[in-house]
Amino acid sequence: MTQYRYFLMLLISLLIANSEALAKSERPLLKGPYLGQTPPGMMPKVFAPGYVATRHRDYSGSFTPDMQEFYFSRKDVDTQKWWLVRFKRIDNLWHESVIGPRIGRPILSPDGNTMYLGSKYMQRTSSGWSQVKSLGPKIDRQDWGIMRLSASANGTYIFDDYKNNDVLRISEVKNGKRQDPVLLGANINSGKWTAHPFIAQDGSYIIWDSEKDDGYGDKDLYISFRQPDNSWGKAINLGAPINTAGIEAGAYVSPDGKYLFFNRNILKKGETEPSSDGDIYWVDAAVIERLRPKSSNSNLQAVD
Repeated sequence: MTQYRYFLMLLISLLIANSEALAKSERPLLKGPYLGQTPPGMMPKVFAPGYVATRHRDYSGSFTPDMQEFYFSRKDVDTQKWWLVRFKRIDNLWHESVIGPRIGRPILSPDGNTMYLGSKYMQRTSSGWSQVKSLGPKIDRQDWGIMRLSASANGTYIFDDYKNNDVLRISEVKNGKRQDPVLLGANINSGKWTAHPFIAQDGSYIIWDSEKDDGYGDKDLYISFRQPDNSWGKAINLGAPINTAGIEAGAYVSPDGKYLFFNRNILKKGETEPSSDGDIYWVDAAVIERLRPKSSNSNLQAVD
């Protein structure tokens, strides 16, 4: 009976895989900027439904600086395995491929030549991507649990740590040397936990997700702007319609500065926990600028 059940599940998996492969072969190729999608306004919408947003768990999207490649992670709901997926624009058409198993929560560096994978990374080479490498003993530590690490243009790192009360740390580069990571202040590391940070290319703000008393339900997105004295301002909830009663996490701003991407798991009526596997959403990045304090300098850089 156990053997029969195994072969039945295998057959079902093969049928699902074949039907998905057929559906992919029959769907039209995307063309144009942003995977051929009509840009959103101030109301978030699903990004590339049927291509990036599927029945699987599709998370953690990021573009190369020339906006010709889009990377994201996908958890196959049948096998429960995570993969790093890429859409690449060739002759104005977008082509999908699997780069390999996902490690950490992938996010590209501002120059597009490094793929950060938590405490690891890959470098772009003439033939693709290098083997996975360690970020070194200052970052890659057994007693830290880094899910996501984001870097500014001048090399400042922001990363989380699920092994130590779900906190965020920062590591700057001064006089060409990587500084020891330090905890961000209580204005950032507050609430039930903090995770999955993103730092702007110019280092002027960070966005992360947290569950706080002033939230909209489950996990919400928060932002903090760097102050003129180089400190970080208060945590500001991105508010509706970005945050909902469901889960919003994994923020990222496209290299052209035009759009905010994030993950969302919708909470349906009567649910206490989201039942969906979640998708990548996008919205006009003006939602960030409307929250920026007038005293904050958008061109402010981290100390170098």
